[in-house]
Amino acid sequence: MLGTVLLLLALAKTACPSPASVGSRRAEALKKLLEVFGMEDPPAPPTHFKQPPQYMVDLFNTVANADGVTKNPGILKGNTVRSFLDKTHSEEMRFLFVLSSVAKNEKILMAELHLFRLWPRVTDRPKRQHFCQVSVYQVLEKDKSDTPGGKKLLAARLVSLQTSGWEVFVITSAVRKWTEDESNNQGLLVTVQGPVGSPVGSPLEPPPLQFASGRGHHESKKPMLVLFTDDGRRGALPPTAGFPDLKPQAPDLPAKMPVPKLGRSRITRSLDRLQSCQRHPLSVDFEEIGWSGWIISPRGYNAFHCKGSCPFPLGENMRPTNHATVQSIINALKLSEGVSSPCCVPDKLYSINLLYFDDDENVVLKQYDDMVAGSCGCH
Repeated sequence: MLGTVLLLLALAKTACPSPASVGSRRAEALKKLLEVFGMEDPPAPPTHFKQPPQYMVDLFNTVANADGVTKNPGILKGNTVRSFLDKTHSEEMRFLFVLSSVAKNEKILMAELHLFRLWPRVTDRPKRQHFCQVSVYQVLEKDKSDTPGGKKLLAARLVSLQTSGWEVFVITSAVRKWTEDESNNQGLLVTVQGPVGSPVGSPLEPPPLQFASGRGHHESKKPMLVLFTDDGRRGALPPTAGFPDLKPQAPDLPAKMPVPKLGRSRITRSLDRLQSCQRHPLSVDFEEIGWSGWIISPRGYNAFHCKGSCPFPLGENMRPTNHATVQSIINALKLSEGVSSPCCVPDKLYSINLLYFDDDENVVLKQYDDMVAGSCGCH
């Protein structure tokens, strides 16, 4: 995947005889770059300023550094996290999440309903009881008055009446059915029963525990569905923990796209051949590409690239493979015709993470393998 990115960026440096040709090659390059990120077209930016859910921002910061490079592999379940906000905007405890943006090839690993528990009002706090039961149901059908008919229990637990904060309920089975057949998605119903010590199953009017819902609460506290999925896209190498030889740093973003040149001089090419295999910076700037409207983080990243010669004899500092060592010997001794010297290529690759808005203005966190050259070697 990193090789594809390098090729696309190199297109900007090739000789271009006309502005029309430059525009055509740029459009082709951006289309190929979208394919690297698993998209056919770039998502449309939100129609108005929209704050991403704090949960998704915190998750991105936990998984990746400021450049989006994965710093804690293995935290995510799968390679994609999608967040959806409730579409009913009702004051009742009924919620509907539209999942049309989930691709058919995505495997649902886990689905969570996130509800923000409000501070109970002093008049509603029971004097002796401290817990009540919260139940989450999948609505199976609706009657003519659009009220829930049949329902299926998905999750239930005792919740404190004395504090506020997020409550998370796992509802994977229901979401899998919704993604298989959208007509099964009739929403969710949440009930509050108890407190403990009261008759079993007795509903409370009004309940002493309330969750943020409807239009009267801040966007950051709205009910949210979070899906952990895997789209099956995997790189050649598994994620590797840490950067033993790479200190996190902000990408050195160019002020503007490089001006195409007619080619490098013989002197420059000769210097490249004399220089031993090393890793060099390669900045990818999403704002210059035109993607800053829908990508939340990062603004860009340093992909790095490998350049230089692999001269005989290959030292350990060039991190050669056994095959490269043998090839360099054959090349140096001219023992076989047509055998070139080993090439300078990435021998460690790391993943990056993108936090972005999709076409439905849902916030998505996606991890892409093999996007950063961690180190270079002779192969």
